Amino acid sequence: MIFGLQLKAGDEVVAAKQDYPNMVNAYKQREHRDGIKMVWINLELPSEDEQYLVKQYVNAFTPRTKVVHLTHIINWNGQILPVKLIAQEAHKRGIEVVVDGAHSFAHFDFKVPDLDADYFAASLHKWLYAPIGSGLLYVKKEKIKNLYPLFAVDNPLKDDIRKFEALGTRPFFIEQAIGKAIEFHDMIGSERKEKRLHYLKNYWMEKVKDLPGIYFNTSLHPKWGCAIGNIGFTGRKPGELDSFLLDKYKVHTVGIEWENIKGIRVTPNVYTTTKNLDVLVEGVRAFAKG
Repeated sequence: MIFGLQLKAGDEVVAAKQDYPNMVNAYKQREHRDGIKMVWINLELPSEDEQYLVKQYVNAFTPRTKVVHLTHIINWNGQILPVKLIAQEAHKRGIEVVVDGAHSFAHFDFKVPDLDADYFAASLHKWLYAPIGSGLLYVKKEKIKNLYPLFAVDNPLKDDIRKFEALGTRPFFIEQAIGKAIEFHDMIGSERKEKRLHYLKNYWMEKVKDLPGIYFNTSLHPKWGCAIGNIGFTGRKPGELDSFLLDKYKVHTVGIEWENIKGIRVTPNVYTTTKNLDVLVEGVRAFAKG
């Protein structure tokens, strides 16, 4: 979708250094190929300061800004951004809003139209549990015509959302299985699922918050985080804790060192038990003692 936006040399796009690498690289390619100007903001996270988060984007807007790219929930540390408020500020200035909802869709309870995004895209294999290779694209009706599809069609500027479905020969069982994933999600319920995931994140984080040297890269407040948690220890590399937990406790986490976020990412899912998380807690405590 990023490659389908009609941007020309000199047009500015505002995005964050904490956005997902594939998005960052897509914009950098457009910068190299089309001469657009990328304006990168650097967020200090975690943050529960709504005004701070909104201002970081708004302060980067200029009369040449055409697009703002927003990550609904940042994959590195689980920070939820106030997307709607930033989108409203962007629209006041005639700026289009692109929202990366890869980790938010079917993760916590919200409605896509309520975000006020012009474009919203998500991976369905993450929190919806659909097959790998499936995704979702939402485009406001009036924006469809001017967005080019990635794969060529007979009329790329037609006002028909189905022009983005021209993907050639592909395995249809992937698309057929999306329906089953939706049924499973609906069986749990969005609100219930969000509460379960937030409870699991806070369960383990609350048990380690007083360890010496520990710091949190994720908020415990439901407005600013959900399932994804990220912690680190002062003076210790994330890779050390990551390896320790896997080698000694068979707990898989992800060591993160991206821009100013350093720690391990822990992501329980609905099927994770508190007994599973107790093993994680035991490992983190042992690491702190060592």
